[in-house]
Amino acid sequence: MEEKFFFEKKNQKTFVPLPPNATIGIVGGGQLGRMSALAAARLGYRCHILTPEEDSPAAQVSAAATVGDYEDPAALRAFASAVDVITFEFENVSAAGLELLTSCKPVRPGPHVLRISQDRIAEKTFLNEEAGVATAPFAPIETLDDLRAAAARLGLPAILKTTRLGYDGKGQARLASEADLAPAFARLSPKPLILEGFVDFACEISVIVARGDNGDSRAFDVVENRHRDHILDLTLAPAPIAPQTAAAARAIALRVADALDLVGLLAVEMFVDRDGRVLVNEIAPRPHNSGHWTIDACPASQFEMHIRAVAGLPLPLAARHSDAVMKNLVGAEETALWPQILATQGLIPHLYGKKEARPGRKMGHVTRLFAKGALPGEAGIALALGPLAGER
Repeated sequence: MEEKFFFEKKNQKTFVPLPPNATIGIVGGGQLGRMSALAAARLGYRCHILTPEEDSPAAQVSAAATVGDYEDPAALRAFASAVDVITFEFENVSAAGLELLTSCKPVRPGPHVLRISQDRIAEKTFLNEEAGVATAPFAPIETLDDLRAAAARLGLPAILKTTRLGYDGKGQARLASEADLAPAFARLSPKPLILEGFVDFACEISVIVARGDNGDSRAFDVVENRHRDHILDLTLAPAPIAPQTAAAARAIALRVADALDLVGLLAVEMFVDRDGRVLVNEIAPRPHNSGHWTIDACPASQFEMHIRAVAGLPLPLAARHSDAVMKNLVGAEETALWPQILATQGLIPHLYGKKEARPGRKMGHVTRLFAKGALPGEAGIALALGPLAGER
């Protein structure tokens, strides 16, 4: 185990809550930063965005923005000097850049959390050995011979992934036979890679956890996530799973947040296998696409919880007043349905302010609410989504 992957917890004093009109710095200018900034404004805070992108979705609704590279020391220092506390909506910041920010202002969640979540080998090792939770079997891969040996041990099919920078199905390959090994190894970079044993899962679920600096934690209800072309398509809240499975998933998410000594927000993505076992797939220490339903179905959304934790404010209950279905709007084809979406009663629309609708790009989402306990079946969901029902 490499020392850099882990950390020692330290008893730290509870920090003083940020006063109204303080400025929260957010690293990343995407839609997660945008929705976090909107939640911060409701709580009386200003937000300042660090992003390399001009006119980013988050900057459009924030008080200020520093446009600069995440590894540019001058941009990082200018950004840090203008804010009171720093958080992020985007994990792919260099370790050196993050350490520089940490030397200037408090960063929540802390750098140790980001280092673990940035690297799939570090992440799964931490989950198994430090948090004590189960994942799919895995093996680090540096050479083609490593891959051949790991495939023989873990079995095929299996999933080969980059350890860093992969998302929405990018940076991974499904290996069905030995003939797939060499081409996938040659194609995927940067090295090293990770091979993950295949999980015959019944469904994919996730839990969003908020945790304050005093260890107080709140877990939202377990949701089911359904993907299309490796991109999240639908989230169903609550997940239609057995109560004992949901309880196990929430307990796992809370355990991981405690093991990380998290201050902020954490999404824990999990598989439920055919035997009902819950296995952690990956973690994200920030607001998450599978938590967007909370904006409309909960008194305090995941974004408000994120800001409260970062600002040192009390955390309310992660309560749900309605059942919900969240549908992503991906690419130009679904975004073109915007007039029909706005004309459909019951659909709650959210657009992210992105200029260009590229294939696979998340442009917005819609939410449909239902009375608690009244989440419909497949036909009812399709009917409720109206013009977005599509082929499922």
